[in-house]
Amino acid sequence: MVIYSALDAEFSRPILEQFESQTGIKVLPKFDVESNKTLGLTQAIIAESAHRPRCDVFWNNEILNTLRLEERGLLEAYRPKMADTFPAIYRSQKGTWHGFAARARVLLVNTKLVAGDELPASIDDLTDEKWRGRCGLAKPLFGTTATHVACLFAHLGDEKAKRLLSAIKANEVQVFAGNKQVAQAVAQGQLAFGLTDTDDAMIELEEAQPVKIVYPDQQEGGMGTLFIPNTLAIIKGPSHSAEARQLVDYLLTPAIEVELARGASAQIPLGSQVDVPLRVETPHTVRPMAVDFYQAADKWDTAARFVRDLFAGAE
Repeated sequence: MVIYSALDAEFSRPILEQFESQTGIKVLPKFDVESNKTLGLTQAIIAESAHRPRCDVFWNNEILNTLRLEERGLLEAYRPKMADTFPAIYRSQKGTWHGFAARARVLLVNTKLVAGDELPASIDDLTDEKWRGRCGLAKPLFGTTATHVACLFAHLGDEKAKRLLSAIKANEVQVFAGNKQVAQAVAQGQLAFGLTDTDDAMIELEEAQPVKIVYPDQQEGGMGTLFIPNTLAIIKGPSHSAEARQLVDYLLTPAIEVELARGASAQIPLGSQVDVPLRVETPHTVRPMAVDFYQAADKWDTAARFVRDLFAGAE
């Protein structure tokens, strides 16, 4: 069975090896590079759909490109055994993808460079003149940053989202290859703060770097923090249908969400049956951003054209 995984190999490979060991089913994983891995794997699935699909299961580390595949009719409907234990917002309306183990989009702050009373509290702080050239984000055309941009277009509307992103660019924000590089730049003092994911932020925090995680936009009336799930999908017409379903059932269990939560990436459980102490906040402990992921996917082409022009040279 072939699985394409956009989740970092260091986190997904041990779990896939456990599945192999417990079931005897051989898993052949394909990974891709940090900066464009989700897009690269998505494009591969689209290209292969013209012939015979090579991929049986797609383990995406975000949701936007999974929805692109659903829109193209490239995903096979399947109802996992634990489907009902996950919130409806993180499940396909058609049963073709299933969200679990989220990451939050957070601000990672260097505490040596930013005083406690100056901590940024909102992604709007990326536009603040006092942080000109001292804050950063990952390439907005790939991965969770692209998903975040699409969600901003869906949540704020096109014009407000364009104004926000234009103001961020005008504030000379530094653009990095990926979220990991943003987190490392903050930890090393290259940035005062940066927009990144909780998994990359937690690695720096737990290595005792001088950093603090801020869950943005928690103020009254604020839009809240965006939580982006990993997603699982069976590719339409898989060569190993029964094995693919078995793997999806295996991954969508409390045990796997707990394992991902306890690992270095501190993934955030979404299933209702997980009740363990966590090192990160969840959609139940902080104000989550209310977003329609389908609407965000519909907005992506518009958003992509805009950020491609705005951040020309950052691809």
